[in-house]
Amino acid sequence: MKNIIKYVLVGVAIFSVTSCIDEVVPQTSSVTKDQAGNAPGAFDNFVAGLTSSLCGDFQFGTSYPYDFGYPSFYIQRDVMGQDMVIDDDGDWYQSWYCCGTGLGPQYLVCQLPMTYYYGWINDCNTVIGMAGDSPSELQKNGTGIARALRAMFYMDIAQMFSQETYLANPQALTCPLRTDKNASQTHVARATNEQMFEFIINDLNLAEEYLEDYVRTDVYTPDQSVVFGLKARAYLLMGEWAKAEEYAKKAQEGYTIMTADQYLSRTEGFNTPNDSWMFGLTFKASDPNITENDGDCSWGSQMIVEVHESGMGYAANYGHPKRIDAHLYNTIPETDFRKKCFVDPAIDEMDDEAAYDALLEYTDSPSEIYGAGQSSNNGIMGLLELKFRPKGGINANQYVAWTVALPIMRVEEMKLIEIEAAGRQDEARGIQLLTEFAKTRNPEYNYEDQNADAYNNTTTGTFVNKVWWQRRVEFWGEGIATYDIKRLQKGIIRSYAGTNHPTDYRWNTTTVPSWMTWCFVQTESNYNNLLEQNPTPTHEKGDDPAYAW
Repeated sequence: MKNIIKYVLVGVAIFSVTSCIDEVVPQTSSVTKDQAGNAPGAFDNFVAGLTSSLCGDFQFGTSYPYDFGYPSFYIQRDVMGQDMVIDDDGDWYQSWYCCGTGLGPQYLVCQLPMTYYYGWINDCNTVIGMAGDSPSELQKNGTGIARALRAMFYMDIAQMFSQETYLANPQALTCPLRTDKNASQTHVARATNEQMFEFIINDLNLAEEYLEDYVRTDVYTPDQSVVFGLKARAYLLMGEWAKAEEYAKKAQEGYTIMTADQYLSRTEGFNTPNDSWMFGLTFKASDPNITENDGDCSWGSQMIVEVHESGMGYAANYGHPKRIDAHLYNTIPETDFRKKCFVDPAIDEMDDEAAYDALLEYTDSPSEIYGAGQSSNNGIMGLLELKFRPKGGINANQYVAWTVALPIMRVEEMKLIEIEAAGRQDEARGIQLLTEFAKTRNPEYNYEDQNADAYNNTTTGTFVNKVWWQRRVEFWGEGIATYDIKRLQKGIIRSYAGTNHPTDYRWNTTTVPSWMTWCFVQTESNYNNLLEQNPTPTHEKGDDPAYAW
């Protein structure tokens, strides 16, 4: 991984659209609020830019295949744990998976969230500042969208940078809180959990008010239901179970959970919005992430294996697909349709003809999976993921295959928040709700029989562990794995008999791994005198003894 010195933004330039260097331009533009306010249609244009900038463009150039916006952070967070496996340390996401030196404050990895998240937050601040504290009727909807997104972004990075959860320590530090009021200040201290979530809830309260009459035309812009969903997330993190349940139930209105056919669709599976998607983003054919560098700096290159025929893509052709953890896969019952999102390792033991026949259970194009497996560094198909499909089932043209949509929030998340929050108050009620949900995935589900294997059972108990297991399987690859590990104070288990984690990275911990707390880029800590830096994460070399389940 290269050192970031030529890419860093200095001091306030990290956060402000009004002062930036040419090499790294924040999301929308480099004009002042006053200049923007005087331009015709400026407010609406700035509002539209809030969501269009979530993916599709570069911030650091084509040399870094993880530089494609919001969905890249899904992978960054998920490989930190145990459920998403890389084949070896040559993967572009090795720093996050391997606790590499790149996680230190002098490297580009630490610049990514500063540039992306604070760029998005700055754009929200611009819109909110243009409207003022009392937005006009014409500006209320746009202001509501900006406040909802600002709350979402801060909720993300508060969890990424905080060493302790809100429940564990409300006074633990999160990240600098830069708003429309103080964006020009160089020195801004990290907000405590308590301060941050008070700010987030206030933003969401106003967003709920301002979006009351807003009717959107697609899922790529947040509406009031998304605000309810963000409140449910926040209250779950805060341990306010009744409120988390209340808002999770509100958020579900008008949506339906995905069916097996939708979940496993070979042409639209997790690439096209459906009635369960509450909020999402999409890659467009004109996006630089698609048109430049053969499209290899994109989500599809990293996560879609059914494009082997195109000759492109890290997952399909360059030897670096992402796989599900072998133990998690083995705990999914055969009667749970979600297991079909991952290739059965037994197929690798078959001859070619039998393997092709077996792959027809997963795909219309067995040669794509066979080829991707052969091209991988491990040379096998077992445990490859097929959750994220190429658009329209296209195999030969990555410029079409990778123009996919991705969910940011699904109604299933709201259902599982409702279930956990209900069970935290009344376990019997939670078990009933959990059983009802689980039966939509596995008709033979029985709460007493379901094995939720005990990752640090003492931290949460059996019921919450079983909800967590559902979240791990349901949202694999959607970027919440690290959040749950930190929220539930879990360790990780990579070393066990039959593990598919690569040697030298088979680590087991009984507490949250240190590398799940991100460092701030050194340039920010150099110029922001009030910033307290997080420790650089480390891990002893070598594998841990195999865990006995």
